[in-house]
Amino acid sequence: MVLALWVCGLVVVLVVVGLFVFGLRRRLIQRSGGTFDCSVRWNVSAEPDLSGKGWVYGVARYSGDRIDWFRVFSYALRPRRVLERSAIEVIDRRLPEGEEELALLSDAVVLGCLHRETRLELAMSEDALTGFLAWLEAAPPGQRVNVA
Repeated sequence: MVLALWVCGLVVVLVVVGLFVFGLRRRLIQRSGGTFDCSVRWNVSAEPDLSGKGWVYGVARYSGDRIDWFRVFSYALRPRRVLERSAIEVIDRRLPEGEEELALLSDAVVLGCLHRETRLELAMSEDALTGFLAWLEAAPPGQRVNVA
C-alpha cells in the first residue's frame, strides 16, 4: 500500500515537473520578444488539403532577418524550422475550411508560401499576419521580397 502511494505521488510530481518545464521553455522562447502563435504545415501540395492533417502548432519568433519556429509540445530549446526573410515567397492567403478549422486556432488565416522551393502553409491570427507581412516588406534594400 505504501509503495502504491509512493509510486502515485512520484507520477504526480513528474507530471507537474513536465508541465512546469513546458511553461518555462515557452517563457524562455518569448523572453526576447517578437513572438506569435503560428501553426505550420510543411511540404504541402499545390492544391489545398482541407482534411486538417499535417498541421503542427507552434510559436514563431522574429530574429533579425529570419523567423525561428518552435513546436509547442517539445522540450527542445532550438527552433525546429528557420525561415529566412529573403527566401520566403507568399503565394496565397485563405481562411481555413472543412476539418482544417478544427485543427487550427479559431481566428487563424492560412498563408501559402514558398521557402527555398518548398511549399508550406503558415496559420496565424489576423494581427500576427499583419505583422508578418510588414516584416517581409521591411526587408533591407536590394533583397527580393515577393508578397502576393
